[in-house]
This record gives sequence, C-alpha cells and structure tokens, in this order.
Amino acid sequence: MPYPDLVPAPRSVTAKAPQSSSVQQGGDGPGFVLGPDTVLDAGHGTDGTARWLRGTLTPATGLPLLPPGGAGDDGGVLALRTDESVAARLGPEGYVLDASAGSLRITGGTPAGVFWGAQTLRQLLGPAAYRCARTTAHDAWRVPAMRIEDGPRFAWRGHLLDVARHFMPKDGVLRTLDLLAAHKLNVLHLHLTDDQGWRIEIRHRPRLTEVGGVRARSRVGRDGPPGTPQLWDERAHGGRYTQEDLREIVAYAADRHITVVPEIDIPGHSQAAIAAYPELGNTDAVDTAALEVWTDWGVSPNVLAPAEHVLRFYEGVLEEVLEIFPSRFVHLGGDECPKDQWHASPSARARMRELAPEAASGQPGGADPAQALQAWFMRHFGDWLAARGRRLVGWDEILDGGLAGGLAGGLAEGAVVSSWRGRAGGVAAARAGHDVVMCPEQQVYLDHRQDGGDDEPVPLGYVRTLRDVYRFEPVPRELAGTPQERRVLGAQANMWTECTENPQRVDYQTFPRLAAFAETVWSPLPAPDRRDVADFEHRMTDGHYARLEAMGVDFRPPGGPHPWQRRPGIAGRPLPQPGSPREGSGGGSPGERPA
Repeated sequence: MPYPDLVPAPRSVTAKAPQSSSVQQGGDGPGFVLGPDTVLDAGHGTDGTARWLRGTLTPATGLPLLPPGGAGDDGGVLALRTDESVAARLGPEGYVLDASAGSLRITGGTPAGVFWGAQTLRQLLGPAAYRCARTTAHDAWRVPAMRIEDGPRFAWRGHLLDVARHFMPKDGVLRTLDLLAAHKLNVLHLHLTDDQGWRIEIRHRPRLTEVGGVRARSRVGRDGPPGTPQLWDERAHGGRYTQEDLREIVAYAADRHITVVPEIDIPGHSQAAIAAYPELGNTDAVDTAALEVWTDWGVSPNVLAPAEHVLRFYEGVLEEVLEIFPSRFVHLGGDECPKDQWHASPSARARMRELAPEAASGQPGGADPAQALQAWFMRHFGDWLAARGRRLVGWDEILDGGLAGGLAGGLAEGAVVSSWRGRAGGVAAARAGHDVVMCPEQQVYLDHRQDGGDDEPVPLGYVRTLRDVYRFEPVPRELAGTPQERRVLGAQANMWTECTENPQRVDYQTFPRLAAFAETVWSPLPAPDRRDVADFEHRMTDGHYARLEAMGVDFRPPGGPHPWQRRPGIAGRPLPQPGSPREGSGGGSPGERPA
C-alpha cells in the first residue's frame, strides 16, 4: 500500500499503475506533483476547504495554489468537489481522493468530506507540510498515483478539554482544534465550569468570572499514599473567555467541521458559581457567603439548591450560552453531586417530599428522595433545551433516580448520555431509547497514566498505554449486533486538567494516545483482540510522530518521558487495573472521577 503511515487508517488505498505522462508531469516518478503552477479548483460548497488549504499548505510549501486561469501549461489541477453518490456510498463525511499525473481530485459526500480528504492530502505530502513556514528547498511536492476511499465509522468523534481546572488561553484552544482536525475528530467538548473555576463570560452575571474565575491557590498533584504531604502552588489561578473569544473559537471550529459542545455543570461541581452568588447554594444548611472558589481537586460537597430561583438563574445563563454556541448538543454535567446538604436542608427536604413522597416518608421500596432532586434538575433543563431545539447531554449519573427509579418523569426526550463510569450506563441508556457517547474512564481518560513506571509524571488513575487505547471498542459488547447499537453516536477521549498545569503537560497526556483513539472512532477496525497493534505502531513511527513534532506537540515518546516531562516527588492517585480493555471493561466507578 502506498504511504502506509496514514493515521487514522483509511478504508481502502489502491495504488495506480504508472502512466507514461508521469515523466512529463512529475519528473522521476508517477503520481501528482504539487508545484508553483498548480491550480486549486474549488467546486460549489468547497470554498472553505480551499481557504484552509491555502492557509496551511502555502506557508509550509511556498506554493501559491493558483486560482483557475492562473496556471502554467504543466502545473496540474487540485480539484475539490462534492457528490451525492459519495455520500450514499461512504457517508456524508466520506471522500474519495484520486491522484494521478497532472490531477488530484478530492470528492466528498459533503463539504465536511472534502475537508477530511484535504487532511489526508496533507499527510501524503509529508511532515514538512505541517510546518508554519517553508523549511525545504524543493519546489515540487509529490503524491503517488493512488485512489483512497474513506469515511468515518462514527458521527461523534470527540475530545473533552477541561479548561475549568486549569485555564487554557484562547490560542491554546485554537491549537487544540487544529490538532483535532488533523486527526479527523469532529467534536470539542469544552468543560467550562466546575468547583475550581468558571471560565465563560455571562454578561448579566459578571461575578461568575470576576469572582468564580479566580481561585486563591491550587493543589499540586493528588492524594498520594497515606502520610504524603500536600503540596500547593500558592499563586492565584484564573482566566476567562469573553463571549467574543468563544464566538471566535466556535467559528474557527466550524471552518474545520468541528462542533463545539459547551458544558455548564449542574447541580454538583458548582462551588465556583456559589462563591460568586451565594444564594445559589443551600443557605439553610451551610454558610454559603463564606465559600470561596475551591482550591482542592475532587468533588466539592457544596452543590446548588433545588429551588426555583436557581432554575431561573441558570436559564438566564443558558440563554447566553445558546447565543454563543449553535451546537444542537449542550452538556449540563449532572455527575458527582453529593446529597448531604440536600438532606440537611429543610427546603430541600420539602422539595423531596413533593417529588418522591414515598421515598421521603421512608416507606419500603421507595426511591432515594435526593436522587429525585437530581432527576428534577436534569429533567427541567432537558425540557427547557428541547423547547429551544437543543439536546441535553449529561454524564451517566443523569440515569440515577430518573430512568432507573422512575422519578420526575425520567430523562427528557432526546437526552444523550455520556457513559464515563464504564459501559453499564451506556448500555442502560441505549436500551431505554437514548443516544449514547461512550467515554469510559477505564479506557479513554487521557489524564490517566500511560505507564506503571516511576518516571510517569503525577501517576493518576489506571495505566492506559497507547496499545490499550488502540484496543478501545466504542460499541459495548452487550449492544453489538442488536437494534440498540445504532444508539451509540460515537465516543470521546477526555482530558481533565487538575494535574496538567500548562499546555505542555496537556500535550504529554493527550498524545500520542489521541491518535490511537482517533483511529478507533474513524476506521473500520476488527474486534479489539484482532487489531494489528504492531501495524499502528509502525505507522506512528514511520510518519505520524514526525507530523506531531512538526506541529510542535510535546508528546510522550514511545520509550518513556523526556527528563523535562517528569514530575519527581509529585504524588498522584493511581488506581488498580480494571478488567481487560479487550473485553470492554467498565461498569462501575472506582470513586470520584479522577478529573
């Protein structure tokens, strides 16, 4: 197969026989030559990809990619087209790349397919095509004569970036989008609020960022063995995105056919919001006026009050969120909500009696009344979003008390479950008729350690190597081959940032494992135990590591971390290994999310 180092692997690559004209068009070999006289001919609907190609390839190659009518006699044509027949055969994001002497044509099922084909073209041109300026002396860039037919396995190919715990400036988010596009990932789940920080400007609630966007200090590392001293960075940490920043991010993503899904966490993970507006908390159970933005990691006990004024507050917040983010999907968290304050609050207990009178009265067989409150929160906002043409997404705890217990009418119609505690939540949701995004922490939480050795920086969670991630299977075995399999929209790899204090650390945790994940959601791979891991590692070594280097990614080398990537003396929170990923392990949380 020509150029066997493509990542993610395409459905098919067919080499073409040499043509006699190739000597005239390309000099010393068959195929297409991108040169100073090459014409870029953009058909209807492909102007965005043409702009992207000129914005990336022209700086890297020094080639102008001329408009039609501006070429020399032998420049060749790079043609971009859409074709419904490609969409019918390969899906709307599918494409065909056909390279021969004098012509390279990318035909997509839709403009998105054309863009993914252009990403493949960039890989075919070599690592130097990923530079921001020309570094090579040659004027001609060759693509072998070949035909590639390709299209994704899943519609949701996602990556979560947590900017609440450690803020990432806007340029870092834009760079992340470029890295996602290079791997044909099409969803950026932006985790904007949490106990430790509120990052999105809400104009009619300015204290959310003025107060909630700054914490006094930060824990360094995690818990460690008993007796491990706690380490602190005593500097204040903060940051926010203005609404114009976020509109820019959304537009930049859209140009790359990536959807940005915002997350505003409720009713737990909300201490930063309560610190800014104490009336949001359980004021009859705790002195919320004394609360500050949380400086520790883990799960804060301070949660939103189950009150009408809190619903109105967050409706106002979400009205501004919807103006910024056109995504059909809006993530509202719904996870890790401790119930102690609700049980201690007279007003919360009164609400429990309204929602689950049998449980609140202690009758045998009654559901947990506090679970009814969480179901009430999520049902309210699921309906609120649905009335505005949007769909709620929540972590798999949104099943607790609602779908499972029959409280508060269950989940809103159209709600999507992010199955993070394993596969069990995804299986239950799919069987109940809800769409699912699989992101089990046991397999695709990228903040977890990449090796069991002592050199691994801040050893969090499970050991999940590049090979382990490559064996991730998005469809749980309980759903495979059943009608509910279609409920699996796709999967997502999550990068939580408690222990990744800067973009360099985020790079280390994310790559190269995100490349392996990208192939699991794009390519038609066999069952996990039959995947050719050695072939994938060869493709990484033969080409993709060089692409990452050209993009300036500080990835983890195959042989272990560089000296500057280590964090000696900083404790993590390692977890014992779960079941084999080949079997789709999961089905239960080991405790609070290591996120």
